[in-house]
Amino acid sequence: MKIKPEHYEYIKHAIEALPRDKVLAHKEALKNDARVKDLDKRFRWDLLFASQSSIYIADTLYNYMDDKHIDTALRAIVKDLGI
Repeated sequence: MKIKPEHYEYIKHAIEALPRDKVLAHKEALKNDARVKDLDKRFRWDLLFASQSSIYIADTLYNYMDDKHIDTALRAIVKDLGI
């Protein structure tokens, strides 16, 4: 992964702070949304935006990463958190 460890941890902790019951309920709701083409990717990015990290992403990560790198980090974070 291209993300710096401290940036990875920042995002991971921001997502981890979200109420788990709401996170899981949102994932279930996405499963029933016909507009969602890639459930896992949509879920990862929804978590990122729900964690209020978008300003951090814009100001910090986009200086050296693009969406593909961020998505790779999000994929690892979701796996690490077991959601």
